[in-house]
Amino acid sequence: MSTQISASPLPSPKERRRLRQSRSLTQAQLAGRLGVARATVRAWESGRRAPTGAEGRAYTEFLGAPTPSAAPDEPSEKEGPGKPEPLTPAQAFDALYAFCAPALVRQAYLLCGRRELAREAVERAFQLAWQRWPEVARDRDPAGWVRAVAYDCALSPWHRFRPCHRHPEPPPADPADRDLLGALLTLPPSYRRTLVLYDGVGLDLPETAAETEASTPAAANRLTHAREAMAARVPELADTALLHRRLAELSSRERLRASRPPTVRTLGERRNVFWTRAAIAFTVTIIGATALTLRTAPTHYEAPIAPAQAVQGVPRAVPMGPLSHDELALRTKLRGEASAGGERIEPTPR
Repeated sequence: MSTQISASPLPSPKERRRLRQSRSLTQAQLAGRLGVARATVRAWESGRRAPTGAEGRAYTEFLGAPTPSAAPDEPSEKEGPGKPEPLTPAQAFDALYAFCAPALVRQAYLLCGRRELAREAVERAFQLAWQRWPEVARDRDPAGWVRAVAYDCALSPWHRFRPCHRHPEPPPADPADRDLLGALLTLPPSYRRTLVLYDGVGLDLPETAAETEASTPAAANRLTHAREAMAARVPELADTALLHRRLAELSSRERLRASRPPTVRTLGERRNVFWTRAAIAFTVTIIGATALTLRTAPTHYEAPIAPAQAVQGVPRAVPMGPLSHDELALRTKLRGEASAGGERIEPTPR
């Protein structure tokens, strides 16, 4: 019986990028380590090209993919009685949080310029991810799902109405970092997000356009204008490689820490319980108000009372005064007839 040898496929392009980010390496750093151009690494992570040659083998070893000479008939260390059990939802969430949260906090700081707001945005994104964990766990890119929500939270315009955000935070200590952050915060939110995704995170243009919900030409236009605005404020940032390095240095110099995964899960569960109870209380209040209205409402029609109207044609009251000559004569006549008695009319029988 002959043993067939088949080459194991490489991870998906998004999984390649995830493995590279798990080692805290940018595309430029990985390209320098492998001795290739950054465009080559970007093509490998986007799936446009397959790793080949000596550089491809080095890239495969970097990813930790199984070598093509492994025979399927040979027993694996993960098979048999020692095979690890699948992760629970909490363990999978904690692994995703430990992998993504530190980098996301630094990226959110570049978007909003506030340390506490960056941490809150990332924690809120992971709380929503834990609330919808079955959906996020089956997503093709869970890290991208959480990143999109964290960016939305960090760029929300409603933060300006919070009392704690009416005063500016202390700027970075380095003058160069202050200039870079100031120039970055002057960009429109959509331009800032595109610049951070492309030059900071290292996504390619189609992925940047998809995450910003824009077309590829629109994303390219935003990126071009953002780079021009940054170069106008800080001329040395006209070099894209220097801009990429400065963004990484700015976010890494700040002491930005994320909470522990159990704390985020607990806060998310408490928030869900609170809003569930609030919804139940609101529903009970509506039902009670409806029942009270039905109980006290009239059962028959009652005609409304007509409004009062002013009486017209009543003569005006004349004040009392002395009687005239004619009135005195009439009074004397009436008094005389009353004392003598008038003629009585008697019925005549027939």
